[in-house]
Amino acid sequence: MDRAALADFLRRHREQLQPQDVGLPAGPRRRAPGLRREEVAQLATMSADYYTRLEQHRGPQPSTQMLAALARALRLTDDERDYLYRVAGHAAPDRDAGSDHVSPGMLRVLDRLTDSPAQVLTSLNETLVQNDLARALFGDQTSFTGLERSGIYRWFAHPDDRGLYPPEAHERQSRSMVASLRAAHGMASTRARADRLVRELSRISPEFTALWARHEVGRRFEAHKVLVHPEVGAIEVDCQVLFTEDGSQTLLVLTAAPRSEAEGRLRLLSVLGTQAFTAGPSVGTA
Repeated sequence: MDRAALADFLRRHREQLQPQDVGLPAGPRRRAPGLRREEVAQLATMSADYYTRLEQHRGPQPSTQMLAALARALRLTDDERDYLYRVAGHAAPDRDAGSDHVSPGMLRVLDRLTDSPAQVLTSLNETLVQNDLARALFGDQTSFTGLERSGIYRWFAHPDDRGLYPPEAHERQSRSMVASLRAAHGMASTRARADRLVRELSRISPEFTALWARHEVGRRFEAHKVLVHPEVGAIEVDCQVLFTEDGSQTLLVLTAAPRSEAEGRLRLLSVLGTQAFTAGPSVGTA
Protein backbone atom coordinates (compact mmCIF):
# COMPACT_ATOMS: atom_id res chain seq x y z
CA MET A 1 0.00 0.00 0.00
CA ASP A 2 1.44 3.34 -1.10
CA ARG A 3 -0.21 5.69 1.41
CA ALA A 4 1.23 8.88 -0.08
CA ALA A 5 0.15 8.01 -3.63
CA LEU A 6 -3.31 6.95 -2.44
CA ALA A 7 -3.79 10.15 -0.47
CA ASP A 8 -2.66 12.38 -3.34
CA PHE A 9 -4.81 10.50 -5.86
CA LEU A 10 -7.94 10.81 -3.71
CA ARG A 11 -7.36 14.49 -2.97
CA ARG A 12 -6.73 15.48 -6.58
CA HIS A 13 -9.79 13.65 -7.90
CA ARG A 14 -11.93 15.09 -5.11
CA GLU A 15 -10.81 18.60 -6.01
CA GLN A 16 -11.65 18.05 -9.69
CA LEU A 17 -15.33 17.37 -8.95
CA GLN A 18 -18.05 19.93 -8.30
CA PRO A 19 -21.20 19.12 -6.31
CA GLN A 20 -23.37 19.31 -9.43
CA ASP A 21 -21.13 16.67 -11.05
CA VAL A 22 -22.28 14.09 -8.51
CA GLY A 23 -25.89 15.15 -7.96
CA LEU A 24 -25.31 17.26 -4.84
CA PRO A 25 -26.57 20.84 -4.29
CA ALA A 26 -23.90 23.50 -4.69
CA GLY A 27 -24.73 25.19 -1.38
CA PRO A 28 -22.94 28.31 -0.15
CA ARG A 29 -19.76 29.64 -1.69
CA ARG A 30 -16.79 27.36 -1.12
CA ARG A 31 -13.36 28.34 0.04
CA ALA A 32 -11.57 25.38 -1.54
CA PRO A 33 -12.06 23.80 -4.99
CA GLY A 34 -13.99 20.60 -5.53
CA LEU A 35 -15.98 18.42 -3.19
CA ARG A 36 -15.57 18.48 0.55
CA ARG A 37 -14.17 15.40 2.25
CA GLU A 38 -17.44 14.77 4.04
CA GLU A 39 -19.29 14.85 0.71
CA VAL A 40 -17.06 12.15 -0.74
CA ALA A 41 -17.57 10.12 2.43
CA GLN A 42 -21.33 10.55 2.11
CA LEU A 43 -21.30 9.40 -1.50
CA ALA A 44 -19.17 6.38 -0.59
CA THR A 45 -21.26 5.60 2.52
CA MET A 46 -18.29 5.71 4.89
CA SER A 47 -17.44 7.91 7.85
CA ALA A 48 -15.91 11.30 7.16
CA ASP A 49 -13.21 10.53 9.71
CA TYR A 50 -12.19 7.34 7.87
CA TYR A 51 -11.97 9.14 4.53
CA THR A 52 -10.04 12.02 6.06
CA ARG A 53 -7.47 9.61 7.46
CA LEU A 54 -6.95 8.15 3.98
CA GLU A 55 -6.15 11.61 2.62
CA GLN A 56 -3.79 12.22 5.52
CA HIS A 57 -1.68 9.08 4.93
CA ARG A 58 -3.25 7.41 8.00
CA GLY A 59 -5.75 4.68 8.74
CA PRO A 60 -5.93 0.98 7.82
CA GLN A 61 -5.70 -0.43 4.33
CA PRO A 62 -9.09 0.05 2.66
CA SER A 63 -10.96 -3.08 1.63
CA THR A 64 -11.90 -3.78 -1.97
CA GLN A 65 -15.50 -2.93 -1.06
CA MET A 66 -14.37 0.48 0.20
CA LEU A 67 -12.34 1.06 -2.94
CA ALA A 68 -15.29 0.16 -5.17
CA ALA A 69 -17.42 2.69 -3.28
CA LEU A 70 -14.73 5.37 -3.62
CA ALA A 71 -14.36 4.67 -7.34
CA ARG A 72 -18.07 5.34 -7.81
CA ALA A 73 -18.11 8.37 -5.53
CA LEU A 74 -15.21 9.98 -7.43
CA ARG A 75 -16.63 8.95 -10.83
CA LEU A 76 -13.44 7.14 -11.84
CA THR A 77 -12.88 5.56 -15.24
CA ASP A 78 -11.80 1.92 -15.48
CA ASP A 79 -8.13 2.90 -15.74
CA GLU A 80 -8.39 5.25 -12.76
CA ARG A 81 -10.20 2.62 -10.72
CA ASP A 82 -7.49 0.04 -11.48
CA TYR A 83 -4.82 2.49 -10.33
CA LEU A 84 -6.75 3.18 -7.12
CA TYR A 85 -6.80 -0.52 -6.29
CA ARG A 86 -3.09 -0.95 -6.98
CA VAL A 87 -1.86 1.97 -4.87
CA ALA A 88 -4.11 0.69 -2.07
CA GLY A 89 -2.29 -2.64 -2.21
CA HIS A 90 -4.91 -4.73 -4.04
CA ALA A 91 -4.99 -6.36 -7.45
CA ALA A 92 -7.15 -4.51 -9.96
CA PRO A 93 -10.54 -6.19 -10.56
CA ASP A 94 -11.06 -8.20 -13.71
CA ARG A 95 -12.42 -6.13 -16.55
CA ASP A 96 -15.24 -8.37 -17.71
CA ALA A 97 -18.96 -8.02 -18.24
CA GLY A 98 -19.54 -9.11 -14.67
CA SER A 99 -17.74 -6.10 -13.16
CA ASP A 100 -19.59 -4.11 -10.50
CA HIS A 101 -17.92 -0.87 -11.56
CA VAL A 102 -20.46 1.66 -12.85
CA SER A 103 -19.25 3.89 -15.65
CA PRO A 104 -19.07 7.66 -14.97
CA GLY A 105 -21.46 8.23 -17.89
CA MET A 106 -24.13 6.01 -16.34
CA LEU A 107 -23.64 7.72 -12.99
CA ARG A 108 -24.03 11.16 -14.59
CA VAL A 109 -27.41 10.12 -15.98
CA LEU A 110 -28.43 8.78 -12.57
CA ASP A 111 -27.32 12.01 -10.85
CA ARG A 112 -29.75 14.02 -12.98
CA LEU A 113 -32.76 11.86 -12.13
CA THR A 114 -33.91 13.57 -8.96
CA ASP A 115 -37.69 13.32 -9.31
CA SER A 116 -37.94 9.65 -10.33
CA PRO A 117 -36.74 6.45 -8.62
CA ALA A 118 -33.68 5.15 -10.46
CA GLN A 119 -31.01 2.52 -9.81
CA VAL A 120 -28.29 0.59 -11.61
CA LEU A 121 -28.60 -3.21 -11.61
CA THR A 122 -26.37 -6.05 -12.75
CA SER A 123 -27.65 -8.90 -14.90
CA LEU A 124 -28.14 -10.87 -11.65
CA ASN A 125 -30.39 -8.11 -10.27
CA GLU A 126 -27.79 -6.83 -7.82
CA THR A 127 -28.29 -3.15 -7.06
CA LEU A 128 -25.03 -1.24 -7.44
CA VAL A 129 -26.23 2.30 -6.83
CA GLN A 130 -29.57 4.03 -6.14
CA ASN A 131 -30.79 7.60 -6.02
CA ASP A 132 -32.57 8.88 -2.91
CA LEU A 133 -36.07 8.25 -4.26
CA ALA A 134 -35.23 4.65 -5.17
CA ARG A 135 -33.95 4.08 -1.64
CA ALA A 136 -37.15 5.53 -0.23
CA LEU A 137 -39.22 3.23 -2.45
CA PHE A 138 -37.22 -0.02 -2.40
CA GLY A 139 -35.11 0.44 0.73
CA ASP A 140 -31.32 0.40 0.64
CA GLN A 141 -30.52 -2.52 -1.65
CA THR A 142 -26.78 -1.86 -1.85
CA SER A 143 -26.01 -3.13 1.66
CA PHE A 144 -26.71 -6.83 1.07
CA THR A 145 -23.84 -9.32 0.91
CA GLY A 146 -23.34 -12.81 -0.50
CA LEU A 147 -26.24 -14.40 -2.34
CA GLU A 148 -28.58 -11.88 -0.71
CA ARG A 149 -27.15 -9.21 -3.02
CA SER A 150 -29.30 -10.64 -5.81
CA GLY A 151 -32.91 -9.51 -5.86
CA ILE A 152 -33.67 -12.77 -7.65
CA TYR A 153 -32.32 -14.75 -4.71
CA ARG A 154 -34.20 -12.65 -2.15
CA TRP A 155 -37.47 -13.01 -4.05
CA PHE A 156 -37.44 -16.81 -3.88
CA ALA A 157 -35.56 -17.25 -0.60
CA HIS A 158 -37.96 -14.93 1.28
CA PRO A 159 -41.36 -15.34 -0.42
CA ASP A 160 -43.19 -13.88 2.58
CA ASP A 161 -41.49 -10.53 2.00
CA ARG A 162 -42.99 -9.69 -1.39
CA GLY A 163 -45.23 -6.92 -0.12
CA LEU A 164 -43.85 -4.33 -2.51
CA TYR A 165 -45.80 -6.09 -5.27
CA PRO A 166 -49.57 -6.79 -5.20
CA PRO A 167 -50.36 -10.54 -4.98
CA GLU A 168 -51.69 -10.70 -8.55
CA ALA A 169 -48.26 -9.63 -9.86
CA HIS A 170 -46.23 -12.26 -8.01
CA GLU A 171 -46.43 -15.01 -10.64
CA ARG A 172 -45.45 -12.67 -13.47
CA GLN A 173 -42.61 -11.25 -11.42
CA SER A 174 -41.34 -14.73 -10.56
CA ARG A 175 -41.29 -15.77 -14.22
CA SER A 176 -39.55 -12.54 -15.22
CA MET A 177 -36.79 -13.06 -12.66
CA VAL A 178 -36.16 -16.66 -13.64
CA ALA A 179 -36.03 -15.72 -17.33
CA SER A 180 -33.48 -13.00 -16.50
CA LEU A 181 -31.39 -15.45 -14.50
CA ARG A 182 -31.49 -17.92 -17.40
CA ALA A 183 -30.18 -15.17 -19.69
CA ALA A 184 -27.35 -14.37 -17.24
CA HIS A 185 -26.57 -18.08 -16.97
CA GLY A 186 -25.94 -18.14 -20.70
CA MET A 187 -23.29 -15.40 -20.54
CA ALA A 188 -19.71 -16.53 -19.98
CA SER A 189 -18.92 -13.58 -17.72
CA THR A 190 -21.74 -14.29 -15.25
CA ARG A 191 -22.24 -18.04 -15.67
CA ALA A 192 -20.35 -19.09 -12.53
CA ARG A 193 -22.22 -16.66 -10.26
CA ALA A 194 -25.54 -17.46 -11.93
CA ASP A 195 -24.89 -21.17 -11.54
CA ARG A 196 -24.35 -20.70 -7.81
CA LEU A 197 -27.72 -18.94 -7.56
CA VAL A 198 -29.42 -21.70 -9.53
CA ARG A 199 -28.00 -24.44 -7.32
CA GLU A 200 -29.02 -22.76 -4.08
CA LEU A 201 -32.48 -21.70 -5.25
CA SER A 202 -33.14 -25.19 -6.64
CA ARG A 203 -32.33 -26.52 -3.19
CA ILE A 204 -34.62 -24.22 -1.21
CA SER A 205 -37.45 -23.16 -3.56
CA PRO A 206 -39.83 -25.57 -5.35
CA GLU A 207 -41.37 -22.53 -7.06
CA PHE A 208 -38.02 -21.61 -8.57
CA THR A 209 -37.30 -25.21 -9.60
CA ALA A 210 -40.57 -25.44 -11.50
CA LEU A 211 -40.01 -22.15 -13.31
CA TRP A 212 -36.38 -22.95 -14.11
CA ALA A 213 -37.53 -26.13 -15.87
CA ARG A 214 -39.52 -24.00 -18.35
CA HIS A 215 -36.30 -22.70 -19.97
CA GLU A 216 -37.74 -19.22 -20.49
CA VAL A 217 -34.98 -16.76 -21.39
CA GLY A 218 -34.96 -13.00 -21.54
CA ARG A 219 -34.17 -9.87 -19.57
CA ARG A 220 -37.66 -8.61 -18.87
CA PHE A 221 -38.75 -5.30 -17.42
CA GLU A 222 -42.49 -4.72 -17.33
CA ALA A 223 -43.44 -1.52 -19.16
CA HIS A 224 -46.04 -0.75 -16.49
CA LYS A 225 -46.33 -1.97 -12.92
CA VAL A 226 -47.88 -1.22 -9.56
CA LEU A 227 -45.71 -1.01 -6.44
CA VAL A 228 -47.20 -0.90 -2.94
CA HIS A 229 -45.29 1.25 -0.47
CA PRO A 230 -46.11 0.74 3.24
CA GLU A 231 -46.63 4.46 3.85
CA VAL A 232 -47.91 6.05 0.64
CA GLY A 233 -49.82 3.08 -0.81
CA ALA A 234 -50.04 1.83 -4.40
CA ILE A 235 -47.97 3.68 -7.00
CA GLU A 236 -48.50 3.07 -10.73
CA VAL A 237 -45.25 3.57 -12.62
CA ASP A 238 -43.85 3.14 -16.09
CA CYS A 239 -40.43 1.52 -16.47
CA GLN A 240 -37.65 2.76 -18.73
CA VAL A 241 -34.34 0.94 -19.02
CA LEU A 242 -30.93 1.86 -20.37
CA PHE A 243 -28.43 -0.95 -20.94
CA THR A 244 -24.66 -0.64 -21.05
CA GLU A 245 -23.09 -1.60 -24.37
CA ASP A 246 -22.20 -5.10 -23.15
CA GLY A 247 -25.61 -5.57 -21.54
CA SER A 248 -24.11 -6.36 -18.13
CA GLN A 249 -25.69 -3.41 -16.32
CA THR A 250 -29.05 -1.68 -16.52
CA LEU A 251 -30.21 1.75 -15.44
CA LEU A 252 -33.84 1.33 -14.38
CA VAL A 253 -35.99 4.47 -14.14
CA LEU A 254 -39.54 4.51 -12.81
CA THR A 255 -41.78 7.40 -13.82
CA ALA A 256 -45.38 8.36 -13.12
CA ALA A 257 -47.82 9.98 -15.53
CA PRO A 258 -47.89 13.79 -15.23
CA ARG A 259 -50.50 15.15 -12.80
CA SER A 260 -51.51 11.63 -11.81
CA GLU A 261 -52.18 10.34 -8.31
CA ALA A 262 -49.00 8.26 -8.63
CA GLU A 263 -46.94 11.38 -9.33
CA GLY A 264 -48.33 12.95 -6.16
CA ARG A 265 -47.41 9.85 -4.18
CA LEU A 266 -43.85 9.92 -5.51
CA ARG A 267 -43.60 13.58 -4.46
CA LEU A 268 -44.83 12.61 -1.00
CA LEU A 269 -42.28 9.80 -0.90
CA SER A 270 -39.50 12.24 -1.77
CA VAL A 271 -40.55 14.39 1.19
CA LEU A 272 -40.70 11.42 3.56
CA GLY A 273 -37.33 10.29 2.26
CA THR A 274 -35.58 7.31 3.74
CA GLN A 275 -35.92 8.30 7.40
CA ALA A 276 -38.57 5.71 8.28
CA PHE A 277 -37.59 3.14 5.68
CA THR A 278 -33.86 2.57 6.12
CA ALA A 279 -34.20 -1.22 5.93
CA GLY A 280 -36.94 -1.12 3.29
CA PRO A 281 -38.65 -4.13 1.71
CA SER A 282 -36.21 -7.02 1.97
CA VAL A 283 -36.93 -8.42 -1.49
CA GLY A 284 -37.83 -5.23 -3.29
CA THR A 285 -36.50 -5.52 -6.82
CA ALA A 286 -37.11 -4.22 -10.30
